[in-house]
Amino acid sequence: METVATKPIGVGSKIVWALIAIIGACCLAVVALRRGEPVNAIWIVAASIAVFLIGYRFYGRFIENYVLRMDPGRAPPSVLRNDGLDYVPTDKWVVFGHHFAAIAGAGPLVGPVLAAQMGYLPGTLWILFGVVFAGAVQDFMVLGLSVRRDARSLGHMLREELGPLAGVVAMFGLLALMMIVLAVLALVVVKALTHSPWGTFSVACTIPIALLMGVYLRWFRPGRILEVSIIGLVLLISSIAYGAHIAATPDLAAFFDFDAKSLAWLLIAYGFFASVLPVWLLLAPRDYLSTFLKIGTILLLAIAIFFAAPQLQMPAVSRFIDGTGPVFQGQLFPFLFITIACGSVSGWHSIIASGTTPKLLSNEGEARMVGYGGMLMEAFVAIMALIAATSLHPGVYFSMNSPAALIGTTPEHAAAVISQWGFVVTPDELTRTAHDIGETSILSRAGGAPTLAVGMAQLLHSILPGERMMAFWYHYAILFEALFILTTVDAGTRVGRFMIQEIAGLVHEPLKSTESWLGNVLATSICVALWGYFLYQGAVDPLGGINTLWPLFGIANQMLAAIALMLATVVTVKLKRQRYVLVPGIPAIWLIVCTLTAGWEKLSGSISFTAAAQNYTQALQAGQLLAPAKNVAQMQQIITNNRVDATLTGLFMLLVLTMCAFSVYAMIKAWRSSVPTAHEAPRIALSSVVSQAS
Repeated sequence: METVATKPIGVGSKIVWALIAIIGACCLAVVALRRGEPVNAIWIVAASIAVFLIGYRFYGRFIENYVLRMDPGRAPPSVLRNDGLDYVPTDKWVVFGHHFAAIAGAGPLVGPVLAAQMGYLPGTLWILFGVVFAGAVQDFMVLGLSVRRDARSLGHMLREELGPLAGVVAMFGLLALMMIVLAVLALVVVKALTHSPWGTFSVACTIPIALLMGVYLRWFRPGRILEVSIIGLVLLISSIAYGAHIAATPDLAAFFDFDAKSLAWLLIAYGFFASVLPVWLLLAPRDYLSTFLKIGTILLLAIAIFFAAPQLQMPAVSRFIDGTGPVFQGQLFPFLFITIACGSVSGWHSIIASGTTPKLLSNEGEARMVGYGGMLMEAFVAIMALIAATSLHPGVYFSMNSPAALIGTTPEHAAAVISQWGFVVTPDELTRTAHDIGETSILSRAGGAPTLAVGMAQLLHSILPGERMMAFWYHYAILFEALFILTTVDAGTRVGRFMIQEIAGLVHEPLKSTESWLGNVLATSICVALWGYFLYQGAVDPLGGINTLWPLFGIANQMLAAIALMLATVVTVKLKRQRYVLVPGIPAIWLIVCTLTAGWEKLSGSISFTAAAQNYTQALQAGQLLAPAKNVAQMQQIITNNRVDATLTGLFMLLVLTMCAFSVYAMIKAWRSSVPTAHEAPRIALSSVVSQAS
């Protein structure tokens, strides 16, 4: 039997880790058990850091050494197939930056904010334990499996390990799931940047800055990561600072002031070029650059929490766990887990972990840092978002996230309705909050991004006060969120191109080559057309797009994760490592149950897409207009959107059930075999490849 050598833990290290465990347990106990008095946010931050450190050091290393058995002496695909376009051996910190930027999209920012309506405790517990035992496991295992299979995509690996028929079904199903995810991520960016010259200018500046960094690192100063990072960071900060001048100058602002439809088209064009151009020129340096702003802002927010020590004003568990919440409808199970999405576990990550990242990883020994560590960092972002939302006055939170049909359009009416829910707030508080952030109103600013921005602005303003600084921090946070999310769109489009090329390769072999410019341009055009359609429909949707697409996004995203974990479970058995099958198996079963339950509730019942379509249809037949529709055309559009969502939900559920059947069959067959049957590429020593190159 194959054994794995591990370095023993010294006495000093044991004492340190024991202290971390004790501190984490005490902090968690305070968060979970204290009632009758407010809980300070510091307890959650401290507990999170302890859980993440222990998870990375022990569970992550256990998976690395025993489940995946990563080999630093084995040549990765980036070295074996270095083509200067997609397969490029890259510094581990650049890979980490690219991977984190690509996976950390709307989910960790928006999902926890929306889930805050149920209180701070359910979301906190799911983020902490879900990421350690599910989210990070999926990301790390899919990355490890892809690296061992020539950096193949999730669909290609499913085809190899589950059979040709399962692979074809998976390829088309995953592509459909991915298009929905990409469209919603892009839509959040559109909503954040609509009529925002400051944000649009600063985000646009990251493109030429990234091009400069790519050229600088490729030709002028190869290997000078720190040097080019400093240059990029200085230029990025300068663009953010100058953005305020752009917004304050009407003639300049007009060049960067776009409506939702125009931004949708610009985003589609950007996705196309980011996918077609070589990865080293735009994608990797831009994502790496964005990571500075992302991680820097999150660390700044964590420091602000420690200094400001805000009390969590939302209750530990609110009355809305029964499914009657104004922000989103649905009971705690399964919709809390569906809503939080990327903050704990995200199928989107499996697309990146089997797409661009394995083509850049220069050593298998770096996979745990990138895969497992990158997901833990995203969960920390989710914790910060949850704290920012729950530290707000609950009345302010619900006024921003409840639809106008419930709370009205005036501060007086909103305050009266929200106070009846048990969260007393005055009209003056709502008006003052809007004035402090430089807005005319905060009512019904759904989507999560504005709420997070207000929470961040209040926390940062508490440690860095000053006249008009509240408004500055609010708009900075909006920019931060837009940049945070946009980096997933470029990487996702590139991965979508890979998937489409693989499908096209089944018909015409040369099209699947990533070096083929014809296949590259053709597949990219198809990809942006698919997610661009849903993005444009969301941009013109009377319900705002997010309200219509977010439930479908959550279900599709978690179904992707379930399928990825099914693959990891099957491969674990096929490698004859059955003793570790529960590592990916338990989270796979949990996600299957969650997604099928949520899917069924969105197909039938009072909160379903079907019920919404019927309500608007009946009103239309009776000659009535239901808010927010203002005419018959908008009523019809809402009906069509809900019917499309219902159809897609049903198809996605069928896909999951089909993949379950294929996975069970493959595991039974592999269990009966006396030898490993997994399809891994042959091992080639890294030292031999390096010596030949030199």
